[in-house]
Amino acid sequence: MHIAIAGNIGSGKTTLTRMLSHHYGWTPRYEPVDNNPYLEDFYADMGRWSFNLQIYFLNKRFKEVVEISKSDEVVIQDRTIFEDARIFAPNLHAQGLMSDRDFANYCDLFDLMMSLVNLPDLMIYIRSSIPTLVSQIQKRGREYEQTMRLDYLKGLEDRYENWISGYKGPLIIIDGDNCKFGDDPQAFKHVVDLIDAKLFGLFPV
Repeated sequence: MHIAIAGNIGSGKTTLTRMLSHHYGWTPRYEPVDNNPYLEDFYADMGRWSFNLQIYFLNKRFKEVVEISKSDEVVIQDRTIFEDARIFAPNLHAQGLMSDRDFANYCDLFDLMMSLVNLPDLMIYIRSSIPTLVSQIQKRGREYEQTMRLDYLKGLEDRYENWISGYKGPLIIIDGDNCKFGDDPQAFKHVVDLIDAKLFGLFPV
């Protein structure tokens, strides 16, 4: 089974992935951030490194999806291949940070990959406002993220909402502004109840 967690930068995907993997005994797959050879360069010069970064993520994510499809384990994934292609790459292109040529090349590659994979068994989307995202980005203190532009985050937020509104697979939406699952055991229990109801047909208490 493939469980995926989606959400904007700083929404709490990694925290929720870790908590749910511990609660259910699922195998976590975390976003490749710390060892990413392009990320710091990208935040310093988005136009120069956008295509390189997105191809890196697409490659890593496709490998993960193929491995998950062959696994007998229940895998929970921190960020999905769909976010790269439906949100991050189009946002960079729309802001003039990825050329038409590179974007077309990227989309062709993504479409080929999508012909070979299925949707996750459950998508969990963490919906968070820009103030919440900024607060959490500052709190975790990654130096390369501190120069991130607000219009970049806002562009991502708009595309997330557009994508999730048309998503066709099993879906749970978490209110990241008010459901503080990382700090509040009752909030985390609420998330677990929603998942149990969706996956196992159990009614939330």
